Formats: sequence, structure tokens, C-alpha cells
Amino acid sequence: MATKKTATSAEMFEFPTFDMGKMTDSYREMADKSVNQTKEAYAKVKTVAEDATKAIETTLENAQAGTVELSLKAIDAARGNAEHSLSHMEALLGVKSVAQMIELQTGFFRKQAEMMVDQSKAFQEAARKVAEDVSKPAKTVAEKAMVEIKAA
Repeated sequence: MATKKTATSAEMFEFPTFDMGKMTDSYREMADKSVNQTKEAYAKVKTVAEDATKAIETTLENAQAGTVELSLKAIDAARGNAEHSLSHMEALLGVKSVAQMIELQTGFFRKQAEMMVDQSKAFQEAARKVAEDVSKPAKTVAEKAMVEIKAA
């Protein structure tokens, strides 16, 4: 008869032996890897936050400068309109006939309409420039982020 080796109950329920040195090395390696990944992620987040902060600061500075520019244009327009109105009033004081008054009024209204068109164009151009200046920092940051995303 062939002899069969039967496992004893102690052998059947025996736990495999662990090499604690290997397990410690594995945990250490995993922890080091995790720490390095966290440091890299933190560095990226910090860089993005700094870029965003700079963009916001630049945007606010541009908005302030743009507001000042638009305010100065509005003051110039008001000054020009006031001067034109005062000179018109002076001219009306010297009117000798109704026909002369109608001629002065017609010229005044025509000049006011021309000034309004010119002022509107100037405001529109200034507002466009301010909008471009205000949105430029955010646009730059967004483009940089898209390039980084495509590279990753």
C-alpha cells in the first residue's frame, strides 16, 4: 500500500509566517510615495492659487484704472457740453431777430448731436479697452491652465 501523508489538524490551521521586515518596508515605501504625491499636489495647488491671486489683483487694478479713465471721459464730455451750452446762451443774448434765433438754435442742436455721437464713440472705445484690460489676466490664467491640462 501506498503511504499517504495526512495533514494534522495543526498543519491545516497553521497561519502563514509573515516577514515583518518586508511588511514594514512595504508600508514605509507606500507612505513615502503618498507623502511625495501629496507634496507634488500641494505644490501644484499652491502655484495655481498664487496665479489666481495675481490675476485677481491685476484684474482689480485694471478695473480701477478703467473706472478712472471712464470717469475722466465723462467729466470731459460734461465740460464740453457745458461750455457749448454757455457759449450758445451768450450768442442768444445778442440775437436781433427771430430768424437769427432759429438759426442759432438749429446750429446748436446740430452741434450737440455731433458732440453726442463723438462722445458715444469715445465712451464705447474706452469701455471696450477697459473690458479687454480687465478680462486679460483671467484669460491668461485660463489659457495657461488649459495648456497644463493638455500637457498632463
